[in-house]
Amino acid sequence: MLIIDCTLKYIFVESRSYRSGFRCEARNLSGEAVEKNKPEGLYIEKNLSGQVVEKSKREGLHIDKNLSSEAVEKRKHEGFYIDKDGKWRSFEPKKLSRKRCGSLRGRGWKYGSGFVDGIFPVLSPIAQQILDFSLNDLDPNQLWRSLDTLPATYTTWDDIINVVVQLRLNKKWDSIVLICEWILHKSSFKPDVMCYNLLIDAYGQKSLCKDAESAYLELIENRCIPTEDTYALLLKGYCKSGLLGKAEAVFSEMRKYGLPPSAVVYNAFIDGLMKGGNPQKAEEIFQRMKKDCCEPSVDTYTLLINLYGKGNKSYMALKVFDEMRSQKCKPNICTYTALVNAFAREGNCEKAEEIFEQLQEAGHEPDVYAYNALMEAYSRAGFPYGAAEIFSLMQHMGCEPDRASFNIMVDAYGRAGLHEDAQAVFEEMVRLGISPTMKSHMLLLSAYSRTGNVAKCEDIVNQMQKSGLEPDTFVFNSMMNLYGRLGQFGKMEEVLAAMDKGPYVADISTYNILINVYGRAGFLDKMEVLFQSLPTKSLKPDVITWTSRLGAYSRKKLYKRCFEIFEEMIDSGCYPDGGTAKVLLSACSSQEQIEQATTVIRTIHKNMKTALPL
Repeated sequence: MLIIDCTLKYIFVESRSYRSGFRCEARNLSGEAVEKNKPEGLYIEKNLSGQVVEKSKREGLHIDKNLSSEAVEKRKHEGFYIDKDGKWRSFEPKKLSRKRCGSLRGRGWKYGSGFVDGIFPVLSPIAQQILDFSLNDLDPNQLWRSLDTLPATYTTWDDIINVVVQLRLNKKWDSIVLICEWILHKSSFKPDVMCYNLLIDAYGQKSLCKDAESAYLELIENRCIPTEDTYALLLKGYCKSGLLGKAEAVFSEMRKYGLPPSAVVYNAFIDGLMKGGNPQKAEEIFQRMKKDCCEPSVDTYTLLINLYGKGNKSYMALKVFDEMRSQKCKPNICTYTALVNAFAREGNCEKAEEIFEQLQEAGHEPDVYAYNALMEAYSRAGFPYGAAEIFSLMQHMGCEPDRASFNIMVDAYGRAGLHEDAQAVFEEMVRLGISPTMKSHMLLLSAYSRTGNVAKCEDIVNQMQKSGLEPDTFVFNSMMNLYGRLGQFGKMEEVLAAMDKGPYVADISTYNILINVYGRAGFLDKMEVLFQSLPTKSLKPDVITWTSRLGAYSRKKLYKRCFEIFEEMIDSGCYPDGGTAKVLLSACSSQEQIEQATTVIRTIHKNMKTALPL
């Protein structure tokens, strides 16, 4: 359990509580009962004479029961809390909740926006009308005719740029392209580098790299000076499209105009490689960055910590964190949260707690992402009630749970087999007006799938479709796995047939499930037919495919056949993992076979270490 020191000695946790009106009761140093009510901003206490009084969080003064309703309502919206040293601290609710922008994390749009990260201008009435129209209608001619009616003033320019930034937050790339193209070719405005950067970013997000290049060349022709943000956006666009050669050429282009690659550009390259599923190349760029004497920024180190965290290499994430501090680069709250996440993914809640405490000691107030990371650690470690305590603590500290917080709680209870609690959290989320996403439904589906409740799982899929969410490959795979585990092969094959007809095609995970199910059931012929059909579907067997196939013969102690499949696997270029080795050894029925298998596994392991770059 996470323990937060507090000089008043109140314990602000309530197991299994996820109510929005969080209340908790404890005793202070003198043994008097204290009831804490976070939403009201007041707490109730008995004074020395035994009379009940209400104490204001903000003023620290006793006030009587006749306090006006207006004053109480005012205090509801004031953000104050007790920190770990027992002092009253204020917080800005918008600051804690403003980061609800998915992967953007509230930083606006990162490159070239011209705005301070996380601070967005308030739209004027005209700008709001333009935004509403852009979100609802994408007819270019109609949009351009409407924009033509606007006066060519500085105010109009500000309104249009503000609208484009808001569209960027909503990921409306088509609308951004239309408005920027109007500025460039239809209006009397002279575009600046910000306008070009917005257009390059939109094209990059749509993987239209040739159009992004054209926008860049037009920028040069119009004698605009490209900034490091311009090149960062080009890099991200190339990485998104997998054009790594062109991404490398951006560095030469920068030097051509006398701009040495900066941390912003390297960060964009590393980030683009990570999102493109190329973590090894991202590590290489980080090392090159240091060789080129470009000092990594706090964002660089945070990206690397995220990279290792997602790869389940928390020890490497910690190593990067230590290197960061040794270079006198001060971690920010995002860095600490990334490190908490790295340990959370491995279910290491003790280490996650330790980093969470360091975050607070460094003077940072935990935000919803930090609390979510700590909740995830308890969830993955199999302690759902620990996650529930953090959920309640977060509410008490004035940090509103977001959709991800509820999803983590659904997952925490589902992993522990507490499907009723998972259902209760899901319903509470809906009651509070938070729309469940595909992931929310999937986590609830997984919770009931673990208990083998077919009827409820089917009901969740139907509910998903009624709410306008079309089941994807992951949903179909989950249902196939459920039917297969319960021996309902007919229904499993019906799902596969539906996938073949529908928009979602079966992937290698789909066939891994089928091969594993048929292998466990002893239907080796069906399993082999599926395995041999993979090349015709443009699918390549991965380590799970090979191990599942190997396991089918291992259960029958067919060692010779297992060894043949193992050699096939190596020849195909797929290297075994620890699970594969265990399956091969379990097929052995004599000491001689064990020694042979062990020798082969050790030889392959040595060859892999030699082949991999250190």
